[in-house]
Order: sequence, then C-alpha cells, then structure tokens
Amino acid sequence: MTTPDSEHDGPWTPTWKPLSPEQRRVLGVLIEKAKTTPATYPMTHNAILLGCNQKNNRDPLMTLAADDVERILEELRVLGAVTEAHESTRSTKFRHRGYEWLGVERAELAVMAELLLRGAQTLGELRTRAARLEPIADLPALKPIVGALVKRGLMIELTAPGRGQIVSHNLYEERELADLRARSAGYLTPAPSFHDDQPTPAAMARGGSEDALARLAGDITELRAEVARLRERIDELESRLSAGSG
Repeated sequence: MTTPDSEHDGPWTPTWKPLSPEQRRVLGVLIEKAKTTPATYPMTHNAILLGCNQKNNRDPLMTLAADDVERILEELRVLGAVTEAHESTRSTKFRHRGYEWLGVERAELAVMAELLLRGAQTLGELRTRAARLEPIADLPALKPIVGALVKRGLMIELTAPGRGQIVSHNLYEERELADLRARSAGYLTPAPSFHDDQPTPAAMARGGSEDALARLAGDITELRAEVARLRERIDELESRLSAGSG
C-alpha cells in the first residue's frame, strides 16, 4: 500500500532547474505537507496558499495572493515539478513530483524541503527541522545525506566543514546565489592555527564554557522544534478545514 508521499521507487533521472523564491516556497509546501499532513494531501489552491503564507517554519515570510499561487503552480507544472492530482473529483488538487524531479530518496527529500522552506542554515538546525519530516536521528545520520546531495549538485556548502557549518540548496537563480555567497563570505574567515596539536591556554580556558553553550544551544533548538511541531498540528487542522470548504 502506497502513501501520498511514496508514489514510486527510484532511482530517478533528475530534471531540476533553478527556481524563484516563490516557486521554491510552493514546491517546499507541497513536499512538507505530503509528509506531515498526508490526510489533506494532495492539496487545493487554498491549502497551498495557507501553507505558503504561514508564519512558522518559513524564512522569509511571504504574503502570496491566490493568483500568485495559481500562476506558480502552472510554472512548476511546466517544469515537471508539480502535477495535477487527477483522482480529485471536487476541487482541483496538486501533488509534487519532488522525488522524480530532484532525483532523491525520502530522507534526501526531507532535507531539500526544509532548505526550500528556510534557505541557508546550520547543519544542526537542518537536522532538527528535517527530522520532523523523516527520521534523522543525529548529525552523524545527516552528514552522509548532505554529502550525497552536495555531490549531486543539489546542495552547496557556504562555510567550511566543522561546528556551525552553513549549507543550503542549490536551486537559486544565478544572481540570488551570487548575493548569498557574498553574504556568507563573512563566515569564511579561517580560524588561527598553531604549530602543534596542543590547545592554547586560552582555548583550554574557553573549552568548558563553549561546551556548556553548545549544550544550551542544543536545548534551545529542541525547544524550538517542539514549538514548531505544535504549530504544525495547528496548520494541519487549518488545512483540514480549508480542504473541507475548498
């Protein structure tokens, strides 16, 4: 038995292309809702509009109009990223073709969806956020997924590997990508190096406080994820109501 988010098995021949911010938002919403609220998927125009304009799990916030969503869905349909759900008998509904279009598997699609919805972020943030869509236990579980997506050109590394590394998808249009790389350049200043493998006294003194800050940051991230999950339930209820009236 298939679920709304498991139409076919790969491997795929990807046909993806750069997308505008609004196109990425619509595609990201369809992928997200297929995984988090399968009962309301495929999605109506109105449900997609609500998902695009919701205030949580989105960066930047957008205020799209119904006409915008209708136009973007047609653009994505032409690109092969979205298709109309022909099994719909009442309102016109849509489903994503993310697996085929991007050439990815389930966990990879979850990672791409979060990047499409939020843009550049640290690996720690990405792990927590993508884990609400697919089981990704920890950073060691995420890193092979990211590595495979980077190798295939779907993701880019904006800062060097290590603590706080920032990554993003690679579906930006050329000018937008250039601006993003320019903004990220400030994070690329190399850390000072030493001639031996021993930490400096200052580094040793900072070690304890840095570990404490890292634990605190992890706790905050988990709390934010829990709030996001609660908001997701609210969005699910709103989507069900809109689907029932659409």
